[in-house]
Amino acid sequence: MAVVAGLISTRLVVSTAEDLTRQTMSDQADVIAGQLADSKLGIRRVIDILHGQGISVVQRQRTGNLVGADGRAVRAARQAGLERGTLDSPVHATIELDGDRLLVEARAIDELTAFAMVRQAAVARGTGRALTGNIVLALGIGLLVAAAAGLLLARRLSKPLRRTADVAASMSQGRRDQRAPVEGPAEVALVAHSVNELADALHRSESRQREFLLSVSHELRTPLTAVLGFAESLADGVVTGSDVPGVARVIGQEASRLDRLVSDLLDLARLGAADFRLDVTRVDLAVLLTGAADVWRARCAAAGIVFRLEVPPGPAVVHTDPRRLRQVIDGLAENAVRMTPAGRPLVFALATGPTSATLQVRDGGPGLSDEDYTMAFDRGFLHSRYEGTRPVGTGIGLALVHGLVTRMGGTIHAGPAPEGGAAFTVTLPA
Repeated sequence: MAVVAGLISTRLVVSTAEDLTRQTMSDQADVIAGQLADSKLGIRRVIDILHGQGISVVQRQRTGNLVGADGRAVRAARQAGLERGTLDSPVHATIELDGDRLLVEARAIDELTAFAMVRQAAVARGTGRALTGNIVLALGIGLLVAAAAGLLLARRLSKPLRRTADVAASMSQGRRDQRAPVEGPAEVALVAHSVNELADALHRSESRQREFLLSVSHELRTPLTAVLGFAESLADGVVTGSDVPGVARVIGQEASRLDRLVSDLLDLARLGAADFRLDVTRVDLAVLLTGAADVWRARCAAAGIVFRLEVPPGPAVVHTDPRRLRQVIDGLAENAVRMTPAGRPLVFALATGPTSATLQVRDGGPGLSDEDYTMAFDRGFLHSRYEGTRPVGTGIGLALVHGLVTRMGGTIHAGPAPEGGAAFTVTLPA
């Protein structure tokens, strides 16, 4: 852009210099014509003065002849029209002659006599070239200064950027302990800070995934070990007679537990897929929740937990997938039973409104902190937080519940329950 501006400026300078020269000649011609008409100045004196300025003078005599000391000037004046009988107006002409450009200014003195001033345009161009040289010099100096400043700025920017790029490359190879130096201009420092935050986030995510995989592996191994152990006992004849039915029941229970865990893992993996199936139909939530309550009332009684069902009279109809919604209720109930001590309550509640219906599973367990409620549906979060201090599961259940409710077009949130524990609230559009 600077070079283009310089070229344009050079052209403008040359053109402007020629225009100024022509304007000066025109003004001089007007003054001289007036003085010659008033006989205040002799033509010989005019010729001497203008010759010193590099301007040739051509006269048109009363006979019509053109007279001048410079033959080229005479030819230029003739081409400009000085031989015409009467100059009705001033003549401003540029004549190309023998490869040169000549500026011609012609004026009438009276009806028969006139004169012309002739000057080479190259003189004006010489002035333009001098100005052009100055512009080119200034432009060259400016470009050198800009190049030097750009080089210094590039070095200042490239050094921290290279370090940040090296850290990003290390991260792509699995390194999570590298951090980019936060230095340099604000924008570069912001890039380094963002890369560091990304590294921290990746480290936390991968740590959580490792913990999740470890917990899932443990949960899978527990029923698998029981199944293998009892199966070997049956195969070796260690268990015989009346003990066989009991062992078979244990194997069936552990196999069912294993199957349920694998199914949950598969559902969690398929939730984001476009082909995840929902069989949406008309569902009465009161009937669905009552049916689930019959199952969980018995399980709560076996664990010494006080079960309570709160269902308003009348139907509560929504359009949803009943099988997936029952899976949500069972997942929340299983989590609540695990956390609720004997003698404390577990509540299934249903509430309806003009535009939505709300299902709640509340427990009288120890509850969660405010931070835990906001992170409760993150896969494996509660498992990693409370492992060793509470009877936690694999960390799959709540994540799966959240995904299922979201796919059904509803919302779910966690918060404290009036019973003292946690309340999980599912809201579905009516």
